[in-house]
Amino acid sequence: MISYSFKNTYFLLVSLLFFSLISCGQVSTSKKDTFKQIETGAQQTKLYLTLLREKNIAIVANQTSIIKKKNGKFIHLVDSLIKLKINIKTVFSPEHGFRGNADAGEKVTNGKDPKTGLPLISLYGKNKKPSQEQLGGIDIVIFDIQDVGVRFYTYISTLHYVMEACAELGIPLIVLDRPNPNGHYIDGPTLEIAHASFVGMHPIPVVYGMTIGEYAQMINGQQWLKNNVKCNLTVVPLQNYNHNKKYNLPIKPSPNLPNKKSINLYPSLCFFEGTNVSVGRGTEKQFQIFGSPFMENKNFDYCFTPQPNFGAKYPKHQGNKCCGLDLSKTDYLSKIDLSYLIKAYSSTLDKSNFFNSFFTKLAGTKKLQEQIEHHISIEEIYNSWQKGIEDFKKVRKTYLIYD
Repeated sequence: MISYSFKNTYFLLVSLLFFSLISCGQVSTSKKDTFKQIETGAQQTKLYLTLLREKNIAIVANQTSIIKKKNGKFIHLVDSLIKLKINIKTVFSPEHGFRGNADAGEKVTNGKDPKTGLPLISLYGKNKKPSQEQLGGIDIVIFDIQDVGVRFYTYISTLHYVMEACAELGIPLIVLDRPNPNGHYIDGPTLEIAHASFVGMHPIPVVYGMTIGEYAQMINGQQWLKNNVKCNLTVVPLQNYNHNKKYNLPIKPSPNLPNKKSINLYPSLCFFEGTNVSVGRGTEKQFQIFGSPFMENKNFDYCFTPQPNFGAKYPKHQGNKCCGLDLSKTDYLSKIDLSYLIKAYSSTLDKSNFFNSFFTKLAGTKKLQEQIEHHISIEEIYNSWQKGIEDFKKVRKTYLIYD
């Protein structure tokens, strides 16, 4: 179990900066703070560095785990802590790997980081949860990964399993919080537990409007961990952040989310991953376009041909002309836009092959596919989500750290 002195040290450090911090409470953001630069949890080393001294540390990290230096350049958290003489023993990596260069769904293997020589243990594939052996001798685990605030983005599933492993072994977990680029709204169907999977483990809407630190608090508080175990959790909070504050990620969170437009469109377009429609993997406009060889060309004025590239070794419809829409110039979204999915379904000649079994896992319910197949209006579909959204908002409120 975490020691009393560990907790006291953390809250003393935080209080020096924030005057006071109440667990699961909110850090107020004044109008003056609106124009201040957001500081990530990782950036604020003074809040957690003393907790790591003379400890054996494991880090859950990827290419987004970076700290901005005074000269404006970035350094990886692992490299920074090694320079500060912190004893890092192991790095755990999520989907896409430690350096973020694996395709979506591609098996990520264990290995060694060529730069630091540290052992890398994959948490994507058969091994999704750190084992007792892998955490042997570890005193503290750090989790620092940039999320995008969407249920089927698998980093929150990795967070769940890391928290569970830490809880079972009595190892403290520090989550270094990062902004949610889709934190300004909540939308989508709420997952039904019968359809839980690694692309959706918890009964939440598709877009849930929380940072990964807030979400960790929810996992703990809602007793979602196996056997109701509870993780000894510390969240190092953001500075100058609120959920409506736009944040452009300094590095892409995964190979096929290359820019802010793709991240903003991701909640609306990822449903296509459960259909025969391409979302632009194998092009330079991933998650900014969609198209298929099976849709009537007369309904669309944009075509592309997927080819293997970085992040898509075997893209859907490789070498085949796909016609659809280019959304790269569309307005900023503050809700899920179902019109793209419905238009694609309506324009597909052979509708029996439009959906595949993965669609239900992404939606978290069978209802959405049924609604589209029965030509239920967008307004009716949106209305069917509202009770789940409102119920979730009541639960969410308990775990918010920011306005």
